[in-house]
Amino acid sequence: MAKALDVVTIGRCSVDLYGQQIGSRLEDVASFAKSVGGCPANIAVGTARLGLKSALLTRVGAEQMGGFVREQLAREGVETAGVAVDPERLTALVLLAVEDEGVSPMIFYRSDCADMALCEDDVSEPLIASAASIVVTGTHFSKPNTEAAQLKAIRIAKANGGKVVFDVDYRPNLWGLAGHAAGFERYVASDFVSAKMQAILPDCDLVVGTEEEMMIAGGVGDPLAALQTIRAVSSATLVLKRGAMGCIVFEGPIASLEDGVAGRGFPIEVFNVLGAGDAFMSGLLAGWLRGKPAAECATMANACGAFAVSRLLCSPEYPTSDELDAFLAKSRIERRLRKDEGLNHIHWATTRRPGPERLMALACDHRMQLEDMADAAGAPRERIEDFKVLTVEAASRVAGDEPGFGMLLDGIYGQKALYRAAAKGFWIGRPVEKPGSRPLEFDHMADLGSHLTEWPVDQVIKCLCFYHPDDPAELKSRQDRELLRLWDAARTVGRELLVEIISGKNGALGEATVAEVVQHVYDLGIKPDWWKLEPQTSTAAWRRIESTISANDRYCRGIVLLGLDAPEAELRDAFAAVADVGMVKGFAVGRTIFADAARRWLRGEIDDEAAIADMAKRFGALVAAWRGAARRTQAA
Repeated sequence: MAKALDVVTIGRCSVDLYGQQIGSRLEDVASFAKSVGGCPANIAVGTARLGLKSALLTRVGAEQMGGFVREQLAREGVETAGVAVDPERLTALVLLAVEDEGVSPMIFYRSDCADMALCEDDVSEPLIASAASIVVTGTHFSKPNTEAAQLKAIRIAKANGGKVVFDVDYRPNLWGLAGHAAGFERYVASDFVSAKMQAILPDCDLVVGTEEEMMIAGGVGDPLAALQTIRAVSSATLVLKRGAMGCIVFEGPIASLEDGVAGRGFPIEVFNVLGAGDAFMSGLLAGWLRGKPAAECATMANACGAFAVSRLLCSPEYPTSDELDAFLAKSRIERRLRKDEGLNHIHWATTRRPGPERLMALACDHRMQLEDMADAAGAPRERIEDFKVLTVEAASRVAGDEPGFGMLLDGIYGQKALYRAAAKGFWIGRPVEKPGSRPLEFDHMADLGSHLTEWPVDQVIKCLCFYHPDDPAELKSRQDRELLRLWDAARTVGRELLVEIISGKNGALGEATVAEVVQHVYDLGIKPDWWKLEPQTSTAAWRRIESTISANDRYCRGIVLLGLDAPEAELRDAFAAVADVGMVKGFAVGRTIFADAARRWLRGEIDDEAAIADMAKRFGALVAAWRGAARRTQAA
């Protein structure tokens, strides 16, 4: 009978803080990137990305870092029922840097940390019994309580027909054999450690380690002799990791290193070796647990390891199934793998945070229009900030607790509103363009990338560009340059990008107009996560746009319809026209909803509650119209 889980990984779980200045000593690093780390946690993420049903058994602290770990694991599809929250201990931290090729100093902050308090009581028999395999790791045999937990898991797994995988995962300083500054040290001989590991080997079905790790497990200082020693006590499949030389899989007797099976190797630039072994194990398990031949398992493992050594972080950089398939299908491998734009896009699109399937957004990112309204009303522009907070409340009254609602808000007048919208759980898009600019300019952002690093990671960059195929060549060139600069910044800082195109204000809007602009943006190498487009002249125009997007980026989240201050009746007609266009996921409408309330509120004719009620009524009517159009299409 099939098991509910493919694999449960057990042991270390930390937050990795990676230095972002490459080629720098850890002493000189100025900023860090945060990710889930620790061998078993990395493997749980890596296998989930490759389609296995994985779970993690560990402990984290009852603080924000523990919360981050649990939330990120859930986003990755890892079962977290086995992640206990320790109210007394902190989540482990690791500080790391890339100082030189293959040189990555690290500091483990693991004194009395949560994951090392794992004990037998944390090991759930139903969880382990439900898994086709478990992964135990070397570090967690270094303390009596964690050793007891792993031994209990092994007993339960074997009693229920589960396979036992042993990742030797040897870190001498975590066994007290090296100092705090020696986190990168890979081998210190120890009879005590070897004895611990040799006691585990007879129960294992798969043992994986580097040459140094096999030597510590075998208790001898030669890789071949160590493998032979292990084979004498274990019939497990043994996998020897050899760094840039790939790996060798041994399923039978071992007379020489040539007795094993080697998979396809990938000669690429080594950027950062940390976490490569965990990516390797993820690929190996994805093949091994599915019963693939040894050579194919080794190839998958080598490929996943190649991804890891070519990128900076650990688990966030591991490939997904789509990415791995695309890599293995390549006839030519880019040596600097992290510079492969095609793979990078697949990686981004298949690992970004989940987005809404349908999106109904109240747009109040307007600046210039609200300034004009405030000036006409004789009201100070500072009041715009308070009005935008009211729009969030109006949207909230319509949304309730339902998903799929959002806001477009700016950071000039909308900072307080942004805080409120985030607290409501809304999807948030945030503009970067200077209002009305043509050619495109960025608003208060000469250095775009440094500003975007201050944004919350789930806020979407929104950029409006007035672009028509008949624009003069010089204008197109300037706009293209800015769009490319924006694209580079968005991907560098890891934020989603929504590109809004308005063509109808600067030329005729024909059946092919917007599709031609969309294709041009793709030809520049830009692949927005979202498009925001004006209502089209015909269904045929929408079909052209949809076809263009599908042909260039199957991962695009979709299109949202903009309003252009159109009357509500016109918007209802526009909704009906796109109801059966699958790529159109919703709308983002602003002035149709808020313009009248804003004018009256700024003139002092209505109070906050009246303004909120008016906007909620208008927004609610558009939501009803959108849903009604969709229902009519489904019924037809």
